[in-house]
This record gives sequence, C-alpha cells and structure tokens, in this order.
Amino acid sequence: MKVNEIFYSIQGEGGRAGEPSIFIRLAECDLSCSYCDTEFESGKEMSLEDVHQSISQYACNWIVWTGGEPALQLNDGIIQFFKEKGYKQAIETNGNHKLPGGLDWITVSPKVAEHVIKKNFPDGVTELRYTRHKGQPDVPRPSVKARYYYISPIFNGDKPDWENINHCIKLCLENPQWRLSLQMHKFLKVL
Repeated sequence: MKVNEIFYSIQGEGGRAGEPSIFIRLAECDLSCSYCDTEFESGKEMSLEDVHQSISQYACNWIVWTGGEPALQLNDGIIQFFKEKGYKQAIETNGNHKLPGGLDWITVSPKVAEHVIKKNFPDGVTELRYTRHKGQPDVPRPSVKARYYYISPIFNGDKPDWENINHCIKLCLENPQWRLSLQMHKFLKVL
C-alpha cells in the first residue's frame, strides 16, 4: 500500500478525542476539497509487514486509517491482518466508497451527496462529522444513522476561525442532537 505517513498522537476530534492512536495516513484522494489541510499525494509503497514493524514500537492498540481517502486502498485482507495482530481499527472517510468489513469505528465526514452516503452505508456508521462554516445557516439533515452526530467548524489551515467556531456552537445549542467537534490537535499543536 502507498503510505503518506505514520505517526503516534492523540485523536483530535470526534467521539474518540483525546485517545492515543496510531495514525496511518494513506496517500491519494478522489476528491479535491478547498479546505483540506492535508498533503496526501506523496507516499511510499509499504508491505503490511513493513507497516506492522513501523507501528509495533507504540504501546497502543488503536489504528486510525486516514488520508487522503483510505477507502481507495483498504481491503478485507488488510483489516484482517491488523485485527489478527491485536489492533482495533478506525477509519476517517469522505463517504464516497464502500468499506471493507471488520472496522471497529467508522467516521464519515461527508464530502459527497447524501444519496451516495446512504448507498455506501445502509446500516449506518459510528459517527457522522460534518464540516460547517458561518455561511451555512443550518445543521445537516443526514439520511444515514449514526451513533454520534458532530459539527466541526472549518479552520483556516491550522488556525482556528472563531466566526466558524461560534457559528457551530450556536448550531449545536439550537439542535442539541448535534455535538461540537473541534480539531483539538490543532489547538494543542500536535500531529
């Protein structure tokens, strides 16, 4: 698989915020979002054994597959390989692709139309995390069930946009089924 980077940090957002995790950022994405703050084009080919050797140094059993778009490369064999090694696995995906089985935590940050999300995730997901900015006056109306529903304010790169943050706080207060998800790792200046 083509890996952009591997790093050990805390989960910065969503329902697992603050939890130590091994992040495996896979290269490539099929979308081009204007607010994306990640370089995901470059990477090097690594075997599953190479990846396992790289992450085995960390005293952590959570892998977060991220990208780019990790669903472009992940398959049942990869998930099973790491499951057999004792890892729990989460994914952060844009929702544009069906996922392999065996994942323990599925975060969809929708970047595609709702009908695509519904087609790819008919049984629901762990969390839906929608980005919002001050120009979007209402909360999303998702067609997929989730255990958790989050609104995440769009930042200016790695800098907080307080107008967006305050707007998202207002949206959550007006719609209490939604939770605020800040990119805590950016405030703490950790990867």
